[in-house]
Amino acid sequence: MRIKNHWRALISTLLLPLISFGQIKDEPYPQASSVKFDISSELKSAKLLKLEVDYNNNVYVLTDKGLYRDFYGSKISKDLLYRKLSSMNPIDITTQAGSGYLYYLYADRFLTNAHAGTIFAKIPENSYQTILVNQSGLVLLAGVGKAALYKISEKVCDLKLPEDQPTRWYVDKDNFYALSTNSIKILVQNEWKTIYRGENITCMAFSANQYIVGTKDGYLVLNSSTGKIEQSIKKELPVSSIKDLLVVNSQTWFSTSDGAFREEAGKYRYFQGERWLVNNEIIDMKADTEGNIYLLTPTGLSKIEFSPTTLAAKTKKIQDDIRKYHMRYGFVCEISYGKPGDLTTAQAVDNDNDGLWTTLYLGSQAFRFATTGEEIAKRYAWESFEAFERLLTVNPLKGFPSRTFERKGIIHDTLAWRPSQNPEWDWKGTTSTDEYIGYLFVATVMDQFIAKSAPEKKRIANFIDAIMTHIIDNNYYFIDVDGQPTRWGRWNPEYVNSYAKYVDDRKLNSAHLIAGLQLAYALTGKERYKSEAYKMMDKYGYLDNIMIPMKTMMQTTEFVHKGEVMGDTWNHSDDEMSFLTYWVLHKYPFDESLKKKYEWVARDHWEIEKPEKDGLWNIITYGISGDIDLKSTIWYLREYTPDLDRYSTKNSHRKDLVRIPENFREQITKELLTSGERPMIRHNTNPFALDCNDGRSSRLAGDEYLLPYWMARYLKVIQ
Repeated sequence: MRIKNHWRALISTLLLPLISFGQIKDEPYPQASSVKFDISSELKSAKLLKLEVDYNNNVYVLTDKGLYRDFYGSKISKDLLYRKLSSMNPIDITTQAGSGYLYYLYADRFLTNAHAGTIFAKIPENSYQTILVNQSGLVLLAGVGKAALYKISEKVCDLKLPEDQPTRWYVDKDNFYALSTNSIKILVQNEWKTIYRGENITCMAFSANQYIVGTKDGYLVLNSSTGKIEQSIKKELPVSSIKDLLVVNSQTWFSTSDGAFREEAGKYRYFQGERWLVNNEIIDMKADTEGNIYLLTPTGLSKIEFSPTTLAAKTKKIQDDIRKYHMRYGFVCEISYGKPGDLTTAQAVDNDNDGLWTTLYLGSQAFRFATTGEEIAKRYAWESFEAFERLLTVNPLKGFPSRTFERKGIIHDTLAWRPSQNPEWDWKGTTSTDEYIGYLFVATVMDQFIAKSAPEKKRIANFIDAIMTHIIDNNYYFIDVDGQPTRWGRWNPEYVNSYAKYVDDRKLNSAHLIAGLQLAYALTGKERYKSEAYKMMDKYGYLDNIMIPMKTMMQTTEFVHKGEVMGDTWNHSDDEMSFLTYWVLHKYPFDESLKKKYEWVARDHWEIEKPEKDGLWNIITYGISGDIDLKSTIWYLREYTPDLDRYSTKNSHRKDLVRIPENFREQITKELLTSGERPMIRHNTNPFALDCNDGRSSRLAGDEYLLPYWMARYLKVIQ
């Protein structure tokens, strides 16, 4: 639907302020990130037992080697602050309900350093293993076969233990609770009263007028006043066996033996794997006063932090990191780690599609300059364009662009790499359509926004002129050093029209060629390009091919090219190439009737792509046709994680995901997961993939985010 039709939906679902017609103000929002604490060397062999966070957000970790705490928000070391206590090992620790004061339980006493240390009581030695303190100052001590209540430092009474052997103890406000595997009891006038009976109970949490009860197979919700079930047991969860529960800012958190998750309006956001946790086995879970979550595992402590940020702030960080870590001769590259996650071991590595990935970055800086006028963005665009220009000169072939290049002696793959005429360099051939459409998009945005003077305009025109001349002179092929067409650099009618109309390669390669010919004509004024374009459209049906509806694409195995079956799966690389092509097609049509057709083509393809919520497809379509799913566009930009490492990810076991029948598009689930839950991917990969085993060996640059962000700024979708 067009952006104006989203007005009411924006108010009710995004709750974001509108600055002008359809424009979103970039206000702060919480961005989740992970902090993993370093632990002292003596803790490497320790048993981590329990976690507490006091009202000052000091974090305490109880271990079998004593009490440890956080320093500088990043390190866990022995707590030496109180000299006498530093040599004593607590049996248990807790924070008082309401006040958040830290209490210590030792074998023969309990105490707190609050209230000037006046609260202290001697107790029968080795009698109790658990301490709880309610908001009125009553202290509950519980052990094997016995329990007691204390007020300040005086014993109030001994308590009978519930007949059901308690496995967990809880305090909420002034109430104490005993939980067993089949019941929950509350302490009323020093007697235990049953409020719920069930099976396989593991934990509980407290919300406004509700008890949330975790089990080994899901959770349920009770009314805390009546004890009646308000929500029957729910099992459709990322992990159904619940170890602990926590309510933070009206949202329920669940910890398990395989990560943690948070309930969000009936859905669940899953925090699992090395992106978020030191270890998936969670021992304890606590929150601080700012809503951040601490997760204690057998091997360390992780914090899920929700820091206020803006899209602009995230953009600046990604842009700065690209300039520090991801630049290679003007190309923007994925970096490869020698040691997982260690930037000191990282190298910017060559990639078959250096040209395509750099297209996204160069494009972002062109739109940035068009939006802000920042000269540094213009400089960055020209620096990357130099790398594109050199693709044509680093090899001896006229008008043939290399895939990429590198200094001699680094690359050992002799199948695609060749020595340059410059003895210090090697270049990579086999250039494909992926790179080609990158060249067209780059030339388009450079011509639109960056090149101002006649010499600059000529420079862009010469680049495209050389490439398109090579293609036409070589019968619409990229011809490599062996005199043969490259595997994918093919726009010849014999090749293109060999595919049925329901195979996307026919539509895509037709669009590629017409876009290139239109662009070359616009930049050079050479009639040859216009006449060739009309010949391909009129004689060989390339315009008809472009207009084939995407909904007619079908899965097939009958077409094979160079040993590869074409059309057997949905090709997400083709989606990426298509939308970049649509931008070029729409900017340089020969007439208004063609422009209208291209608007329809972009809209038609975008309708198919909606479930993927791709911010770039949304923004490109908006810039062409005025159609946009504004909600999913903002969702894409906000959810895009600034932690760009490729972590191993697992979601296929989740019971909360609604699966849909097997389909050509390879959409596995009804709803798309957030970028922090799924594999870190480029635009050319299926976003519905649930698992990957990347092992944090590399990191993306973030150009996938930068281009839609700066296009959204330029098109005034975002203020």
